[in-house]
Amino acid sequence: MLTRQGDRVQQADAIIAAGVEYGVDVYVLGIPYNMDDSEGPQAKLTRSFGTLLAERCGKPVLAWDERLSSHGADAYLSERELTHKQKKARRDALAAQIILQTFLDSDERDAAPHC
Repeated sequence: MLTRQGDRVQQADAIIAAGVEYGVDVYVLGIPYNMDDSEGPQAKLTRSFGTLLAERCGKPVLAWDERLSSHGADAYLSERELTHKQKKARRDALAAQIILQTFLDSDERDAAPHC
């Protein structure tokens, strides 16, 4: 699992290195839209990072709606016999899996916008 360390360029390069290791052709980036479909400050930062990532790797970086992914992760984890600390440690990774799975399951993934 990658952790957020260093500046944005270092973070992008770490993601690209992992992508090379695993033969990634396309990157899917979860965009935290507001419930009214608008983009707040965090969504704008995420899109900006996606643009940087695309420029550095030369591969498509697709924007995908991540709304309610954390809620879905919390719902799943609430049914598990884990401590609060264990649930917290797994939440982001599970939310990322949910984002990717909804992308893969979607009939609209070919229309996903580039960052």
